[in-house]
Amino acid sequence: MKYLGSKTIETDRLVLKAQTMDEQYYLWKVLMIPEVNKYFLTVPQRFREKLLDWNLQKEYYEEDIKHANDKDVFRWSIFLKETGECIGRLSCHERKVEDDSINDPSIRGVGWLIDPKYQGKGYATEAAKGMIDYMFLKCEIKEIITGAAIVNVPSWRIMEKLGFERLNRTRMVQYTFIDEPVEDFEYILTKQKYLEFKEDKEK
Repeated sequence: MKYLGSKTIETDRLVLKAQTMDEQYYLWKVLMIPEVNKYFLTVPQRFREKLLDWNLQKEYYEEDIKHANDKDVFRWSIFLKETGECIGRLSCHERKVEDDSINDPSIRGVGWLIDPKYQGKGYATEAAKGMIDYMFLKCEIKEIITGAAIVNVPSWRIMEKLGFERLNRTRMVQYTFIDEPVEDFEYILTKQKYLEFKEDKEK
């Protein structure tokens, strides 16, 4: 794969930019909304209380942002073109973060969140499509493996809209703010399948 970093990506209504500290407090507040973090955060549960404290999280974000423009980092903040408002974030990380049996950096995982105020308008699908185009066509990754809680229907519906194929297996995932493990659907999207899906959509 090619390590090009979090270059700016424009879609019809959105601009995806490498993250800065300017929007991190807002994004943290969004992440602390229970309906957002319930099936998103998989940070070890021992860090639950720390996550709720901005002063502690600020230190983490400040350190993380130092690497926002590194060539091996693929994380973006999502902005509305029309107003310049930040409405969420998304990332394409090495899948080995979630599955240590995978050591190929060109096999990636993805994640995204949108402020509930802006949900239901197709922004998550649009942002994810922009990122996936970039990762497959510019960075030349091989495939994306990801998942979503079976009960989190809106999340896996987005994956299916983007051409992801549901695998014939599920995975138990320990989410940060849910005491018991949750069953997830698993999805895969290869570069070839995505190109075929994209071509069909554009006909």
